[in-house]
Amino acid sequence: MLERYIRQYIEAQNGDEVIFSWQGGEPTMLGLEFFRDIVAPQEKYKPAGRRIENDLQTNGTLLTDEWCEFLKEHGFLVGISIDGPRELHDIYRLDRKAQPTFDQVMRGVALLRKHGVKFNTLTVVNRSNAKRPVDVYRFLRDEIGSTYMQFIPCVEPKDFRTVAPRVASSQFMPLVGSDAARPGTANSIVTDWSVDPQDWGYFLSRTFDEWYKRDMGVILVNLFETAVVQSMGQPAQTCVTAEFCGKALAVEHDGTVYACDHFVHPEYALGNLQTAHLGTMAFSKRQMDFGFSKRESLPKYCRECKYLNSCWGECPKNRLLRTPDGEPGLNYLCQGIKRFHDHAGPRIRQVATTLAKVSR
Repeated sequence: MLERYIRQYIEAQNGDEVIFSWQGGEPTMLGLEFFRDIVAPQEKYKPAGRRIENDLQTNGTLLTDEWCEFLKEHGFLVGISIDGPRELHDIYRLDRKAQPTFDQVMRGVALLRKHGVKFNTLTVVNRSNAKRPVDVYRFLRDEIGSTYMQFIPCVEPKDFRTVAPRVASSQFMPLVGSDAARPGTANSIVTDWSVDPQDWGYFLSRTFDEWYKRDMGVILVNLFETAVVQSMGQPAQTCVTAEFCGKALAVEHDGTVYACDHFVHPEYALGNLQTAHLGTMAFSKRQMDFGFSKRESLPKYCRECKYLNSCWGECPKNRLLRTPDGEPGLNYLCQGIKRFHDHAGPRIRQVATTLAKVSR
């Protein structure tokens, strides 16, 4: 199955670079031998003149010297999942015995540094660390040494384990701004650890201020970089802010292919590598309809928003609310996204204008 996936994935690419992304769960639980087994078939099926790269998203707790020697040898880019300094990271990042993991993650980071492995950071912004944006940012910059930061908002409906995104009846969608549209309330539609929409805007705004003042052009932050690029009229660099989606397919261990790694539910299964080619599924009408529906399903409230071209309704999995006039399909994070663009928009446009002049 692994070799079939590698072969089909390479065959489905038409660029000079083919990038494999290994995620989980926690992919290092598969063991190092699994990853040794991917190198030979990648080389076997690589067309002449093409380049193959690998990236690995991990919490870092299982990394060893042997792991890092392998990652360095084969040029893996590693994403380390860490949610801030100890007191913030250990709120939710516990092991199966409910023990804190901060020290284990930092040990993994030290091993990556020791062996010269390229790495960046991924931080899940939750209900707790969202209230301390500058502390999180400075920790990642000064203690971890991250020069590329990804911030992902935690938005988990209470029924996310059993109900597929965009399948539940819209009659259960709460109105934006209501108690049910925020975490921690008795009737909330999201888990208690989900980020509050207003706190998401606060986190982005304060983090942007720190980045703009000290680190612009030195440290890359996924959501800030794409905001500048989109202000220049260029395509989004992140799927969540793009006009269309559908390029982030997920392949499970049994060969089942899903429309997106946020939509790994039976309702969004496209087929199986044993009976269909990955490239065929990726460019199937069903998958294209899935991608185009991101724009086509936007409520009027979004289509008339001045930030439409910077947001495009964010990720469809987060469209859990009704607009002020009751139309379903508004993104849970809408208020926070607006707060960020209200705050940072003038400087984002200023940077975009400057870059446009330089590039002429």
